[in-house]
Amino acid sequence: MTEPTALPEESASATPGWRRWVAPLLSVAMFVAVAAVLHHVLGDYHVRDVKAALRGIPRATLALAALLTAGSYLMLTLYDWLGVRYVQKPVSYARTALTSFIAYAFGHNLSLAAFTGAAVRYRLYSSVGLTALDVATIVSMCALTTALGVSVLAGGALLLAPPGDTVLHLGHGWSKLLGLLLLGWVLAYVLWASRARASLTLGAWALRPPGAAIAVPQVVVAVVDLALSAGVLYQLLGTAAGVDFPTFAGLYSVAIVGGIVSQIPGGLGVFEAILALALPDVPAPVLLGALVAYRGIYYLSPLALAALALAVHETWRQRARLVRAGGFADAVIGPVLAPVAPQLVGILVFVAGGVLLVSGATPGLDARLGRLTEVVPLPLLELSHLAGSVIGVGLLVLARALFRRLAAAYHLTFWLLTGGIVASLLKGLDVEEALYLGLVLLVLWLARRAFHRPSSIMSQRFTPGWVASVLIIVALSLWISWAGARHVPYSHDLWWTFALHGDAPRVLRASVAVLVVLGGFLAAKLLRTASVPPHDPAKVDLARAGAALAGAQASLSNAVLAGDKRLLFHPAGDAFVMYQVSGGSWVALGDPVGPAARAEELVWAYREQVDRSGGRTVFYEVSGRSLPLYIDLGLSLLKLGEEARVPLAAFGLEGPARADLRQARRRAERDGAAFEIVPPDGVEALLPRLAAISDAWLDDKAAAEKGFSLGTFEPAYLRQLPLAVIRSEGEVVAFANLWPTQCREELSIDLMRFSADAPRGAMDFLFIELMLWGRAEGYRWFNLGMAPLSGLENRALAPLWHRMGSFLYRHGEAFYNFEGLRRYKQKFDPEWEPRYLASPGGLQLPRVLLDVSTLISGGLKELVSK
Repeated sequence: MTEPTALPEESASATPGWRRWVAPLLSVAMFVAVAAVLHHVLGDYHVRDVKAALRGIPRATLALAALLTAGSYLMLTLYDWLGVRYVQKPVSYARTALTSFIAYAFGHNLSLAAFTGAAVRYRLYSSVGLTALDVATIVSMCALTTALGVSVLAGGALLLAPPGDTVLHLGHGWSKLLGLLLLGWVLAYVLWASRARASLTLGAWALRPPGAAIAVPQVVVAVVDLALSAGVLYQLLGTAAGVDFPTFAGLYSVAIVGGIVSQIPGGLGVFEAILALALPDVPAPVLLGALVAYRGIYYLSPLALAALALAVHETWRQRARLVRAGGFADAVIGPVLAPVAPQLVGILVFVAGGVLLVSGATPGLDARLGRLTEVVPLPLLELSHLAGSVIGVGLLVLARALFRRLAAAYHLTFWLLTGGIVASLLKGLDVEEALYLGLVLLVLWLARRAFHRPSSIMSQRFTPGWVASVLIIVALSLWISWAGARHVPYSHDLWWTFALHGDAPRVLRASVAVLVVLGGFLAAKLLRTASVPPHDPAKVDLARAGAALAGAQASLSNAVLAGDKRLLFHPAGDAFVMYQVSGGSWVALGDPVGPAARAEELVWAYREQVDRSGGRTVFYEVSGRSLPLYIDLGLSLLKLGEEARVPLAAFGLEGPARADLRQARRRAERDGAAFEIVPPDGVEALLPRLAAISDAWLDDKAAAEKGFSLGTFEPAYLRQLPLAVIRSEGEVVAFANLWPTQCREELSIDLMRFSADAPRGAMDFLFIELMLWGRAEGYRWFNLGMAPLSGLENRALAPLWHRMGSFLYRHGEAFYNFEGLRRYKQKFDPEWEPRYLASPGGLQLPRVLLDVSTLISGGLKELVSK
């Protein structure tokens, strides 16, 4: 079994108006519908009947179900292993298995995009060198494997259904036809994968034939996995199932698909309703009791084990560091746990909140309550029951803030979990519940260093997907409360009835408390102060940016000096994000400027500011080192090209490999070229000559000034930076303003313009002299800029953008000299580093690309002109 497809929880924020709410509200409506179905199925039964059926499951059956669950998750690790083999990357099975287990434990329990297996896989696989494309391919192969298994089980059940069998609610002929179609496509896939040579195009993707060595195991592994997971529930039902196992496995597969399509967290309710409709002869309490046990064994237990596995794995792997550090938590938060700590803790806390709410909606166990009253006064028991439900709501809300790494959320969650443990024990000796909350508290404490953002919890934006998930969990607890108390006639006296076995009054008070707390929080969010509109770039205090520029390591940070961007500063004032608004897109240029420790806080603050304004969050020309930050924001990644950086310590003109550069330098010198660095205070005197060169250059190119990612010829801008000039017979014939970094990490140029009088090879001469000068001045790198579309994947499974970009790179010389530009930069022997666009994906991407292009070109008119 595999995780449900994720709701576009983050990227949906950029969708305008009511459209953002359509899919989440449909999920809520679907949950209400399935709750009505389950309520009808329960009929005159009581919640106590379900609990009795649950307690009646033999321990041996529970143990066998746990064993089958372990086998299923073992098979799931092979999904990833086959995917890794398909992308042909050297990742050990141990690392693959750990990643797979954690990803599926996440994905099975929650459908929010930030918590799905794809996001977790990227964080864990990227640490061993896999690219975003590799991870996307692995996720796609896992989904394909699941589809194959579902098709075989469902197709087999339909094909083998005897005449007159109405369990599948299809006519006999239709059952046979659908079964043949499902099995037929599986057979067609295996034959194609084994024999084909050409790739198969599926929308924006192209699937390379994996070969029989991968395709056949895909089918076998998927069938075994789904059979094992179906066997878990089949064993829990026992003889009450009423159908043979092949038929049940087919029904189970259909229910799994229904849960995935619903987009409800974990398919909650949808999975149960489909099975209830498909198995009408199974007594409702028995079916629901088995389903509750199934959820606990197959969903919640692996989630808890995933958290425990991470902690134990890191403790063992870093046992030497543990001794040196003298602290358990410091040793645990390492390369494996750190990338997923906020997501892991967030989902554990969300589930903990759901557990407390559901627990508060169900009657306590009589035997435990009897023992508890011997030591706990009744008023304290009542208060603990009420507190447990209120704490559950609080944890659902805080889970979102934990994902955003808020320090205040960490401290609040710590004490709420502590209170939840106490409440669980005092309200009914719920030891199992308290142990789970204790495990969540332990993992939260171990990951405490990941929660360092000082933002306010009330300032966090709750997306439609997140709101829908919270509403579904609250609605589930209220439905359980109502179903459990519907046999008790309502009277006003219930509110004031306090008794050991007064379950109905207790649940009634808890339900109202949940609604009051949740309603109060929503009201506070709606009544919060409106956000301040973005400031005017003309009023930006560039002097304030000096502290951040002093520590900047990327030369692109100097683009702020052009004065055409808005700035969002870190509260400490030593870091900022520079951005501009184009259309509905808020486009940030590059990674945050300033100390690396400030980057995470800044990108989240920027995201929240954009969300409050209803825009689309975009980061343009970001580095590969920062991709996890943008993945955390829920953004999609688009590779723009590769940037050429020359290591200056190794740069020189000696040796046969540099013969062409030596010749170009000597030729320019023979033609009278002379190189000079002009400091900022010397630029003023050259401005008239520089303006003449710039105007002539623009006229010759029939081009207008660009902007945003480049500076423009503005005297106020040029006066702030040193200038490299080439003179011929004492007259300036070419110039380039420099983008240096104060820490001397990187040097590059911005504007570079030549007059008609410049000697041949002036560009080569300028770059050579700049690199030699930069090496002498102690700079580590010289940035030659990006080669657009360079380095895009052209293999079969590459996304459509990569394949289109690769084609344009190789055949688009009529539009732009893509390949020639890379060849030119390659002669300086640079190191190539990828640069990305991080933005909402899907149907919003074309609009984002238009907004970015318009911004860089200086307007729509300039974009469509030459």
